Amino acid sequence: MITSYLTHPHVALHDMGPHHPESPMRLEAIRARLMLSGLLQQTMQSEATPASLHELERVHAPDYLSSLALQRPQSGLQELDTDTRIGPHSLNAAALAAGAAIKGVDLVCGNRADNVFCAVRPPGHHAERELAMGFCFYNNVAVAAAHAREAHGIERLAILDFDVHQGNGTLDIFRGDPAVLVCSSYQQAFYPWRYLHGEWPNVVNTPLAAGDGSRAFRHAVERDWLPALERHKPQLILLSSGFDAHRDDPLGQLALDHDDFYWITTLAMDVARRHAGGKLVSILEGGYHLKTLPLSVEAHLTALLGHPYRS
Repeated sequence: MITSYLTHPHVALHDMGPHHPESPMRLEAIRARLMLSGLLQQTMQSEATPASLHELERVHAPDYLSSLALQRPQSGLQELDTDTRIGPHSLNAAALAAGAAIKGVDLVCGNRADNVFCAVRPPGHHAERELAMGFCFYNNVAVAAAHAREAHGIERLAILDFDVHQGNGTLDIFRGDPAVLVCSSYQQAFYPWRYLHGEWPNVVNTPLAAGDGSRAFRHAVERDWLPALERHKPQLILLSSGFDAHRDDPLGQLALDHDDFYWITTLAMDVARRHAGGKLVSILEGGYHLKTLPLSVEAHLTALLGHPYRS
């Protein structure tokens, strides 16, 4: 297996304050663990390039993008909502995160990698077509999906989101679009409290109760996602990989463990092999416990590399 690892040092320049959970330390902790385990050295490492305005406008309204740019301060932080703050370097980092997702699609669709992990921040799946929220400015996975369709002619793709929070931004952009199957597992009655009750044939919402662990998660995914994926037959799999569903994460109350992230990654890879020639791109979303996040990503990358997992 050729697994590409995409990141960029400048994503660390986005900083929403010393006590904010979405901190540059997240990627530092991941890289340190992957170096120690030797997994990083087994990947094909490269740097992201920023997404262009045209690539962002495929999924975001031009007025929204202009408004964000106008709110960027020369110094300090500007609060967009109670969770999301924009600083001088935030949009540069966000463009690199979206650009990594685009490059990942190019790599797998160009047969230069079997799969890709984008170690990027800020996350993206809460960013709606015209709204920044939940630490997110640009919807990285949506930008990747739109690029796959326009640049590579992908007609059917699937976005699998296993964050503790529902990927409301992805639903906002793609709900009702028959080409894009969106499967989202999340903690029930929890942030962001949007798009929970609509009926869209291309959206599979999989709410889990607070305290649910491996058994409930795996059963729900097999029950809800697999039949939809077999019907859709995606030509590309995109993962919104959120590791904040881990039992130790401070931002949620689900009780998954590292081997659950290995399991869901393996499941997604199996679907990709059956329908997409193995093409899969994973993009980091949540995960805020600096000790367990790197271990969860290690399990995820172990699966992407095709190795057995030993907890």
